Amino acid sequence: MKVILFGATGMVGQGVLRECLLDPSVQHVLSIVCGPTGQQAAKLTELVHKDFFDYSLIESHLASYDACFFCAGPSSAGMSEESYSHVIHDMTLAAAHSLVRLNPTMTFIYISGAGTDSIEQGRTMWARVKGKTENALLRLPFKAAYMFRPPGIPPLPGIKSRTASYRILYTTAKSVFPLLKLLLPNYITTTEQLGRAIIRVAQNGSPRPILEARDINKA
Repeated sequence: MKVILFGATGMVGQGVLRECLLDPSVQHVLSIVCGPTGQQAAKLTELVHKDFFDYSLIESHLASYDACFFCAGPSSAGMSEESYSHVIHDMTLAAAHSLVRLNPTMTFIYISGAGTDSIEQGRTMWARVKGKTENALLRLPFKAAYMFRPPGIPPLPGIKSRTASYRILYTTAKSVFPLLKLLLPNYITTTEQLGRAIIRVAQNGSPRPILEARDINKA
């Protein structure tokens, strides 16, 4: 399987990239980044691209892929709904529209979040925007599209969130995560479990297009 990955510098993206590089069924990973990360692996290619709303200049590099794992997107903290929608919905759909045209047999997997609002009418701004994004992706003519809604995610060693408040939270709660996972298995997953589940669903499909915590942990 040949994979395009967005968001490899974020906590989730780092975990997904790690599992892709470890999994022998993933033959090649094209990581689209806004700046070089310095990470190297035999089956990893980094493609530096500055404009995540226009892919016309790099389309020749984006064809003949089997799956896209879209893990990019900032926290909504301090952002208006209009600004957040632009960097979540508009950015994601810009990539998806290019990829579905170039790879009509592609499976597209979008990392959303637990609590996403599918009806786009709830009180929580980020959940409405994510729900709008999910719904738009599910309407595109990919071979298949799956929306992953992970719950709390303790990162594996060496994997860090770019959001300072999340880093503080994870550091503070590190000692209790194993207990929480034991007591609340459907409310906690790990970057390792999430990455493996994404790869398996891309390869084998899923009976439902939206995967919640329970689905992720048993995928």
